[in-house]
Amino acid sequence: MRLLTLGLNHRTAPIDVRERVSFSREELRTGLQNLGDYDGVSGLVVLSTCNRTELYAAVEDLAEGERSVRQFLCDLAQGGDDLDAYLYTYTDDAAIEHLFRVASSLDSLVLGEGQILSQVKGAYALAREAGVTGTILNLLFHRAIATGKRVRTETRIAYRSVSVSYAAVELAAASLGGLGGCGALIFGAGKMAELTAEHLRAHGIETIYVANRHIERARGLAERIGGEAIPFDRAMDYATNVDVVVTSTGAPHYVIKAWEARRLMTRRQGRKIFFIDIAVPRDVDPDVAGIKGIELYNIDALEAVVDEHLGERQAEAVKAQKIVEEEVAALQERFKYLSFQPLMALLSGRCERIRAREIKRVSAKLPDLSEEEGRQVEHMSRMIVRKILRIPMMKLRSSAGTKDEAFYIEAMRSLFKLDAMGETGTSEQRHNHYRYTSEQVGSVAGELCGGGH
Repeated sequence: MRLLTLGLNHRTAPIDVRERVSFSREELRTGLQNLGDYDGVSGLVVLSTCNRTELYAAVEDLAEGERSVRQFLCDLAQGGDDLDAYLYTYTDDAAIEHLFRVASSLDSLVLGEGQILSQVKGAYALAREAGVTGTILNLLFHRAIATGKRVRTETRIAYRSVSVSYAAVELAAASLGGLGGCGALIFGAGKMAELTAEHLRAHGIETIYVANRHIERARGLAERIGGEAIPFDRAMDYATNVDVVVTSTGAPHYVIKAWEARRLMTRRQGRKIFFIDIAVPRDVDPDVAGIKGIELYNIDALEAVVDEHLGERQAEAVKAQKIVEEEVAALQERFKYLSFQPLMALLSGRCERIRAREIKRVSAKLPDLSEEEGRQVEHMSRMIVRKILRIPMMKLRSSAGTKDEAFYIEAMRSLFKLDAMGETGTSEQRHNHYRYTSEQVGSVAGELCGGGH
């Protein structure tokens, strides 16, 4: 099994490209449910945020797997043959390190930002719900999430980190010469909109209007921030008397069109207004930028915002990278043994069945054994099996990832006839045999993962 990452982000693709591959949870859920239509892909997780869309796949063959994953992306985007110029790929160890860096916010537009870890968790949870992860991706994402948590706990990379919403408000304050006494209109009522509203309040904004297609959500946000909920279809009327308009909706089309903005400026008699579009796909028609009196910034423009604490976080990023490298090495070590887990489970299972059968026989011949003596015999038999298996198991583990790996796997199967049940057993025996093996492998994988995160 091989690991493959295919994606694009804020460094490789402009916003007009990224918004074409920005997918809703429902679109992703539908796509993942149809993963069986794509040859050679045994598992897939799709991470889709405003700054990146990345597909993490477990594939049988890299060449076939990459073709299928590219086709999956094109199908999800309903056309995307021209995306190749913006896409990057990582395989195996490089794919592991990339995901760990992403989860640790080392690859973010804003170094140290906190949202990406929850977005990684959400992407993984959605794929698990769809039943398209499996042992490899489960282990990969469990460790990626744990690495992200460790970085935030053991370093100060998040200290005074700025979010996209904070950078947007800073940009508006710099352009308008401060926000004290100004008014703002926010389209959207999600987490990003709420964070932006809090930053606006901190900068002295007096009046905040909240518009959302679901008025109940607008009211909820307005109550939390001390603002006023307004009808979505009349929101531009309220823009006449504000200084800042922030858009952060999940709409698949423009919420503010150029003709609406022109009509707004006529009512404002040319008074300057600042538009911040932090949505992907974009909420504001790009043509609005050409209208006199309007300053329009989208999410890509925020990269230019000066961050006085960036140098401090970059020093912490060096520490974070060392943590990432440690975690990558640890996961590589665990992955080496995955190919042996079914074989080890078969061998352990066969020996355990033999041991249990012999204990049952001897117990029938020694009916006068006390309860304590019975426990001692049971313990002795387990220790004998464990010590006999210790050297073969160690030899298997030491050959993992070496040129001798295939030889020892085949030798172990042959010496202990570990395929005999699968080839000669009855239908019921084979079913029970493989069910037992699957349970053993699942148990081992669970131990490797260290439980849920």
